[in-house]
Amino acid sequence: MGDTVSLTTADGHTLDAYKAEPSGASRGGLVVIQEIFGINSQIRSTVDYFASQGYTAIAPALFDRVGKGIELGYNEDDFATGRETRGKITDEWITADVGAAVQEVSSAGKVSVIGFCFGGYATYVAACTVDGVSAAMPFYGGGIAAKVGDMQPKCPTQFHFGDKDAAIPLDDLQKIKDVLQDSPLYVYDDSGHGFTCNDRDSFNEGATERAYARALDWMSQHAA
Repeated sequence: MGDTVSLTTADGHTLDAYKAEPSGASRGGLVVIQEIFGINSQIRSTVDYFASQGYTAIAPALFDRVGKGIELGYNEDDFATGRETRGKITDEWITADVGAAVQEVSSAGKVSVIGFCFGGYATYVAACTVDGVSAAMPFYGGGIAAKVGDMQPKCPTQFHFGDKDAAIPLDDLQKIKDVLQDSPLYVYDDSGHGFTCNDRDSFNEGATERAYARALDWMSQHAA
């Protein structure tokens, strides 16, 4: 459904992005931020899904600053590569790259940001630092709790986590709730890290359906 496009950031970096258009009039723009596995088939299918829901959706290749065309699967070697690559990505790069993606889809209307795993963290950073973001939906983003005391969103933000996520302690969720009391935070039963990814063992179809319905409603409320 989508195509690869090229974006140029405010600091002069050029990166690829996967972009898909809705079949009819667009309800707005949506930036989809990758996990640690790059712009792989799962992220492309997620972009296609949200395009099917009426949004002009785009996934910027945030790993392009480290290496072009990084696309990983879910075996141990790829996990290791993904973690190593993610460790080289700075918040400043996230802000610049997501900002370029926001600009690319801004002609469609108000722009939201959604992201998963590393992308959940990046979504939170974008909500705090990128101009032109009207709504944000971080999914199981590790590291957010360490940021909430210093960085707070400039747009309505809705959080999604799994109750069996071994990577994110429940204490972190409580900290987010305590600091961002006006931001809905949903915890899904029997859901681990990556519960929206149907290529992983942690996939929970029911939780994904509920979470995506909430995200779509959040965009309808705040980015219509």
